[in-house]
Amino acid sequence: MKAKEIEKRFDAGKDMGDSFDLSKGKRINQAPRRVNVDFPAWVIRGLDKEAYRIGVTRQSVIKFWITERLEQTAKA
Repeated sequence: MKAKEIEKRFDAGKDMGDSFDLSKGKRINQAPRRVNVDFPAWVIRGLDKEAYRIGVTRQSVIKFWITERLEQTAKA
């Protein structure tokens, strides 16, 4: 199906779910990549304390805080 036909169907409010094979779809820039970061012991203790407080892993706290900061920076 050509792009023009897809546009017409979409504009007409038709269901587009059958028009695409989503089983092979990928989100760009979403593949995880491993990095190593060294923190002083006091930072690790603070991360662990916060992780315990909210009931998640240390890694989750780090990912959340970094993501939150990057989103704030992008808005500025």
